[in-house]
Amino acid sequence: MDAVRWTLWGLVAVLALVGVNVLWVLGVRWWYRLRTTPPERLKVRCPDGWELTVHERRAPHRRFAEPVLLCHGLAANRCTFDFEPPYSIAHYLAEAGFDCFSVEWRGISYSERPPKGRRWPDVTVDELISQDGPALIERVLARTGAKRAFWVGHSLGGLVGYAVAQGPAGTKLAGLLALGSPVFFPPDALLRRLIHMGARLSWPWGFRNEWLSQTLAPFLGHVTLPLSDVIINPKHILPPIQRKVYANMMSSMSSNVLRQFQDWIDHDAFRSFDGSVDWRAGLAKLSLPVMVMGGSSDRLASSKNLRAQYELVGSTDKMLHIFGCDRGDKMDYGHGDLLFGTGAPFEVYPEIRDWLAAHATALPALPSGPTSG
Repeated sequence: MDAVRWTLWGLVAVLALVGVNVLWVLGVRWWYRLRTTPPERLKVRCPDGWELTVHERRAPHRRFAEPVLLCHGLAANRCTFDFEPPYSIAHYLAEAGFDCFSVEWRGISYSERPPKGRRWPDVTVDELISQDGPALIERVLARTGAKRAFWVGHSLGGLVGYAVAQGPAGTKLAGLLALGSPVFFPPDALLRRLIHMGARLSWPWGFRNEWLSQTLAPFLGHVTLPLSDVIINPKHILPPIQRKVYANMMSSMSSNVLRQFQDWIDHDAFRSFDGSVDWRAGLAKLSLPVMVMGGSSDRLASSKNLRAQYELVGSTDKMLHIFGCDRGDKMDYGHGDLLFGTGAPFEVYPEIRDWLAAHATALPALPSGPTSG
């Protein structure tokens, strides 16, 4: 009887802790919610039946014909780009005259629900490239009436863009900007251990890390999490912004995507899940305008990595920009600082805007209203 009693008490304690954690996370989501006008949500159906959501933020005064697709990276969502000003590229570019569409890949947030007979843990990067990317391009072109669109991708979002540009949908892109995208995967023992651990923990239902991120979010800025310097330069992101980012931006990772990253890191490759398509080799065939951007202290996409991919890109219209103290910037940029660093709104965002504007089709200026005599 004592054993049964202690087992019951243990079960009650576990359920109580779970209940407290649920209330804690719900409170964190509410307290750290984004206090800005939300973008409009549009549905996008892929050829294989998966329904995506893209978040539209239109320009108050549209100055350029081409819309901008803003594509997030691994373990993130649309808040990568559509956050609270001044740390929001979507707001910044919309004010500059671009219609902006922040993507959420299949299995992420509002694009989470799979069609019948499909499982989210089975999703690979291949499907983001063959299904999601082309469908999203078609949707924003139909929405805006434009002939081509710009692709701006952070980390994995840039890699997907590189691969999409190599396929039929590439002709519908006016330019591609890859921000902190690691085309090369040289040996890094720490990153390899982290990806291997994530791949093991993701079986069989994927690695659902957003709950953990939301649980820990209120402590960030007061304490520094182990290994956080792999993702960001903690000194470059204000503590309140760190807390809000972890409460809103982090998302789950599918088992197969993590397995694919494991393959890339183990073999220094950027290729399809079955190894039959080498997207890195395909960069030499690109002809659209390309901007390669990154941070000087980014552990995932190092300066050496960025220079190597820049040299590999075949386009004659290409640029390389590495942010850091060496070029007079406020601080050396890590992976996430490119978006949320204190210097990002006046060092990174203007460079993105200016490159897009230089390659965009300007629309006729709106006629001014009548003047009083």
